[in-house]
Amino acid sequence: EWLLLVYLGFLLFVLVALLCGNWPVFDRTPVRALHSWIGGGACDCVQEILRLCLGSRGVRGYEFVEHICCERPNPILQLFYLSLIVGGFSVFYSTSFKYIPGRFLSSIHRFLGPSAVLVGIAIFLLASFSDPGTITASNLATHEDIYPFDGIIYTEKICPTCNIPRPARSKHCSICNRCIARFDHHCGWMNTCIGANNLRYFVFFLIWHSILCCYGVSLLVAILAGEVMRYGVMERLSFYGMVTFYDKLPHLVQWVITFYNHQVLLLMFLFVVSILLASFLVYHLYLIARNTTTNEV
Repeated sequence: EWLLLVYLGFLLFVLVALLCGNWPVFDRTPVRALHSWIGGGACDCVQEILRLCLGSRGVRGYEFVEHICCERPNPILQLFYLSLIVGGFSVFYSTSFKYIPGRFLSSIHRFLGPSAVLVGIAIFLLASFSDPGTITASNLATHEDIYPFDGIIYTEKICPTCNIPRPARSKHCSICNRCIARFDHHCGWMNTCIGANNLRYFVFFLIWHSILCCYGVSLLVAILAGEVMRYGVMERLSFYGMVTFYDKLPHLVQWVITFYNHQVLLLMFLFVVSILLASFLVYHLYLIARNTTTNEV
């Protein structure tokens, strides 16, 4: 069980470094170092190994794969998201569904849980495949009316790729190869840009998945608390002379990890992901309140 906890801790550390490693709070920490290594050092290392082993052919192959994965639209992260949410629910279903209903959970959660996951997937698909606000010659005038030039920060410029005027607050995405109105960022998880038309779906995605992770944490806590009550663990510990809660706590944690390690691992994973999603959500709500975008910060 301890090996599983160490493994999960390592995965969570990598996830935090990957998603949040560039935050100022992580300056001069192992999190920032790992983030920098993942973002560039690892790729340079792989490229150098291929050069030494295969020569120029290996380097060309690496550059081709890098172009496909990083510089062109691809569904890799979309599939990874689906594997995370489907895999996470599958683990919950196979290990924890049998405890519902329980002492602290009613049978409604057997229907509410799967429904919440399906809604989350539906929101993800909606945000992924809805138009982010693609600017074309036919709708250019409409976007220019919505986002006029102010002559100070935003002046009229011609997009050299699309060969059309670029309205204020828009940007040409080199990955999608199109101009996006009120461009926020290109989201690899959704394999599309986040812009004027789909920002609301993206924010709804963050809201729903933050709630979904918190809901999963609350279910697992309720399940574990119910099992502790069912087996009378606290009363048994009192029998061995442990009076205060702090005396019982280490033994209680050991008992839970020993007999419910799957639930503990899943709970820790959902807890960390919920914090990351909530932080990202707060950041975007802050930008919306200031009427600005990630690209304009």
